[in-house]
Amino acid sequence: MIRQDFARIDPKRRSNVDFRKKQFATPTYHNLEYKHRLNFYTVPPTADITLEQFEQWAIDRLRVLAELEACSFRNRSPTETAAHMKPLLDKYLPLSSSSSNSPSLQAERQKDHYSHFILRLAFASTEDLRRRFSRVETALFRLRFQADDVRERMSFVEGLSLDWEVVTEDEKREFGEELKAAGGGYPKRIEEESYFKVDWERVPELVESRRVFLRGGRAYVPGREQASMVVAEFTAKLDRALELTSRALPRLDEDDRLTPILTHLSNNFTTPDASYPTTTAPIPGAEITARNIDTLSASFPLCMQNLHRSLRRDAHLKHYGRLQYTLFLKGIGLNLEECLLFWRQGFKKITDDTFNKEYRYNVRHAYGDVGGDSNRRGNGYSAFSCQKILTEHPPGPGESHGCPYRHFSVDNLTALLQQVGVKDQEVLRGVKEDKEKQKFHLACNRVFEYAHKQEIKKVKDDGTWGANQLETIVHPNEYFKRSYLLKNLGKGQDGAEPVTHDVKMED
Repeated sequence: MIRQDFARIDPKRRSNVDFRKKQFATPTYHNLEYKHRLNFYTVPPTADITLEQFEQWAIDRLRVLAELEACSFRNRSPTETAAHMKPLLDKYLPLSSSSSNSPSLQAERQKDHYSHFILRLAFASTEDLRRRFSRVETALFRLRFQADDVRERMSFVEGLSLDWEVVTEDEKREFGEELKAAGGGYPKRIEEESYFKVDWERVPELVESRRVFLRGGRAYVPGREQASMVVAEFTAKLDRALELTSRALPRLDEDDRLTPILTHLSNNFTTPDASYPTTTAPIPGAEITARNIDTLSASFPLCMQNLHRSLRRDAHLKHYGRLQYTLFLKGIGLNLEECLLFWRQGFKKITDDTFNKEYRYNVRHAYGDVGGDSNRRGNGYSAFSCQKILTEHPPGPGESHGCPYRHFSVDNLTALLQQVGVKDQEVLRGVKEDKEKQKFHLACNRVFEYAHKQEIKKVKDDGTWGANQLETIVHPNEYFKRSYLLKNLGKGQDGAEPVTHDVKMED
């Protein structure tokens, strides 16, 4: 799976590997030909790819799955989900139809194939991860199946060789009334519909919604419900494969550099990681200076609003709070000189000499102005993503960094949200439920959508923002950028006053 020039396994040891102890009994390495756009992922990939491809393909698929899961938690309808996901799929995980004659068709399908199996390795370790992975992969398959070309979809299903028993005409006449009743009176003429018999356990979705006739442990499924049958088969096969993968994980003899990648991917299923460039283009119309931070803080995510409020209250922040906030400010476009001025004014209870001796160097180091190692290029450190804030250096007594949605108690979180202007009881209840389910990024997005509901409706209605610009936020700096742009819709273009923000900082 990984080119041999990346492997560290000793050649003598490699020559004596017993492949019966590996996940795949027959080690045949070759490129596969992908005849169909859809895939049941029953055949593991065995062609060579680079370590960079291994990681990037998995990250791209994880972005898609995380967004699809977010759509589910937000109770979006299938139509809304399909519309929201289309541009994201086109961006991160495109799959052209066979009739498109796209030159990248095989490459797209290879990426889809590999990324599924890579994440299968990452998410097979625990029952919770397996269940979540199966659920979102099934949702992705259903989305693609419904959007696929009819002829290509039929060709794919025929190639699956599923053991569905066709219901005979005699059986259709015998159980005609029952079949009509299960179909809500459709079809009017029973001979116009084809039916299949399968074990009822293979179509739980149809049984639950009472859309099939049951007899002797068999479900009589009308042809129009073929999608549900295929999706159920996909889920059943994936669940079995995940169970087998989980048993094989302890015996895998992989490159030792894959383990941290797989661990990182599984951790990021809590909140998908997202990078934010160290240097970014300025936000149109935004004046990012030390004197404007108080005003701009109304557009900060709750983690940064909490740091800002703590700084203004105590005239001090401890080390990790200063680092988290400094890198955020750097990421939104505050230059080094303005950042030094901001911190000097914030630490108003100490002398210039104390500030210069104890704090100035750390700010310069974060910007890459001094120091070596990771700062050697002069760019300094990148702003922390939500994932990093959630999982690294939890705050201790007297510290203000971290994520309030994770690290605050429910009472303290509710109080903070009310202080910054979130009064809606339904939103507060939703945030509490998100926190209990450990969906911290969804709680943050819930507050964002409440705070910008009028602006979001406007950009959706007039079509000026697409789904890419409204996907789930997984980085504090993206939160600020999107909030600022929504607050200032039309500013500098038609002379209109900026749109006001529902949530305001209280000094």
